[in-house]
Amino acid sequence: MTFRLGVDVGGTFTDLALIDIESSRVYAAKVPSTPEDSSIGVLNGIARICGEAQIDPAQISHVMHGTTVATNAVLTGKGAKVGLITTKGHRQILHIARSFIPGGLGGWVIYNKSAPMAPLKWTIETDERMGADGSVVTPLDPQALREQLGVFKQAGVDAVTICFINSFANGAHEEQARVIVEEELPGVEVSISSNVIPEMQEYERAVTTVANSFVRPVVSKYVNNLSRELTERMGGVSLNILRSDGGLSSAEAAAQYPVNLLMSGPAGGVAGALWVASQAGFEDIITFDMGGTSTDVALITGGQARLRRETTVGDVTVRASSVDISTVGAGGGSIAHVPELTKALRVGPQSAGAVPGPAAYCKGGTQPTVTDANVVLGYLPYGAQLGGKMAIDKAKAEAAVQSIAEPLGLSLKEAAAGIIDIVNENMFGALRLVSVEQGFDPRGFALMGFGGAGPLHGNALGKLLGCWPVIIPRGPGVLCASGDATTRLRDEASQTFIRRFGQVSAEELVNMLEELGAKARGTLDEDGVPREEQSLLYELDVRYHGQALQITVPADLEDLRANGLEPIRGYFDAEHEKLYTFSLDAEHEFINLRAVAQGAAPIAEARKIEEGGADPSAAKSLETTIFADGEDWPAIIYDRARLKAGNAITGPAIITEMDSTTLILPAHVGEVDAFGNILIRPMDS
Repeated sequence: MTFRLGVDVGGTFTDLALIDIESSRVYAAKVPSTPEDSSIGVLNGIARICGEAQIDPAQISHVMHGTTVATNAVLTGKGAKVGLITTKGHRQILHIARSFIPGGLGGWVIYNKSAPMAPLKWTIETDERMGADGSVVTPLDPQALREQLGVFKQAGVDAVTICFINSFANGAHEEQARVIVEEELPGVEVSISSNVIPEMQEYERAVTTVANSFVRPVVSKYVNNLSRELTERMGGVSLNILRSDGGLSSAEAAAQYPVNLLMSGPAGGVAGALWVASQAGFEDIITFDMGGTSTDVALITGGQARLRRETTVGDVTVRASSVDISTVGAGGGSIAHVPELTKALRVGPQSAGAVPGPAAYCKGGTQPTVTDANVVLGYLPYGAQLGGKMAIDKAKAEAAVQSIAEPLGLSLKEAAAGIIDIVNENMFGALRLVSVEQGFDPRGFALMGFGGAGPLHGNALGKLLGCWPVIIPRGPGVLCASGDATTRLRDEASQTFIRRFGQVSAEELVNMLEELGAKARGTLDEDGVPREEQSLLYELDVRYHGQALQITVPADLEDLRANGLEPIRGYFDAEHEKLYTFSLDAEHEFINLRAVAQGAAPIAEARKIEEGGADPSAAKSLETTIFADGEDWPAIIYDRARLKAGNAITGPAIITEMDSTTLILPAHVGEVDAFGNILIRPMDS
């Protein structure tokens, strides 16, 4: 037997999903994360899941890993010491940026701009110049550059970024400078913008390449160490890292271009949701991934996740493709507090994390969290949780929430309900960002709740959005890891191409896209993916001539050959109208061309469960009481492992499993489909 392993490292737990390729059986495990060194948690998880599945780790052929190492390096500012080399006259490029200040008209009053990842004292400018057409205006002076590198030697920089003006059109000077830097500073990582992102717009290219340098040493060290440990324990296992756009990259590519990993962790959940939705027959869904520290939401339409050409982490925005995910600091570990000044209840964004964790976890935490509120309300039954590996202490949860109830003048349960209502509203705002505010009516979508805490809050968010059914997949707490295990290798090649539609023929466009496709395929060829398992997608960045913003449009080569540029024009106008409520009778213009190569999707079909009638009583475990809508309700606790296809669970009810707990509110019913997903709807629908 051969197995594929998906691993997702979160702020509180590390999740693992092991898939038997032959039988499609899935094993799941959950272990505490180890923030001091994420690889420790990964290796602990592998030992546990292999023990539970009773397999030799050497039987695992592929490990697919979603990691937050790059994200955390940017958020905490604990990356490399980066030196930057620019064209003469462009030394302040990172400081000038786009002169954009978030926060509306008064944003400048409170906005504290973070320091650039390559400070001015470690930025040098060299005398060279390329023209916008790629011609050499001023040759690079090698000797002068060698002398300037003394600044980097004295500072002891860990990485160097080279970003010259117009290098997207001709990267020869950057290549020449890289050779010089590698000779003068042996062992220092060097990133050049014409390799990382060969596209126009100097600031975006510079900040993206600097970000690549900033996280590259820490990511390459982590990936190389993990790869070595896995090889020692598991033989010739192949390690792949999840990219921000939901595809996989090889360990080598991840170490070289880590800027593509900034949304690696959240993208795994979207990949898992896509896999579940395709099996269950849903094409339009909103994903709701609530973990211990944060909540990530995304929109899937027509069976495809929406992508964006920029990735934002903190206040750093880079030009790298990523799944269009909105993140809010609301999770099971979010801490509730009452500020002395306002005396108003607040929840998050501070989190108890893995250490010390919620008070109910008995690991030293004493502050009230969302998890503690769920315990007080009866939504999270106390006793054995997480497969018997962690206990829930109700008394500790009540003591923590009581510290909030007293200053608010509320009863214990009212305070707990207030915590849940506030965190639900915070997540509701994020869900509106990816739906209503992008022109989509959420009432036409299903809502998929997953993550350790998502199934507890999914029903309530469905009510707020009017989004039905609320889908709770099997193994919701480890769905991100399942997504890692069921995604495929991906790479892309891009090129700036500024032409009005009237200045280019469809044939010329097709030829350029085919060249980019061949370049994108090269990475998959190096990773040993057979050509017959590869597929190509093409994208065009288009705008109205004279316009600053652009929209990404998919392209089909056969359609271009048969119908010219007209389908591209029609798609752009329709998308522009959806986003901005109008389209223009103006000339269209290409900005960038892009080809995306993908490997074959792993063969892992969801297993169907045993058929049963509507009565779920065979899965009944206990009777309990929950607090909802301002009053106590009798409720039944069910064991999800004993539910059968066709069972209908009438709320209020709680469904427990190893990695998560599902809440069905009063006046709602959860139906179990053939694949074991729970579909929650209002009883009167």
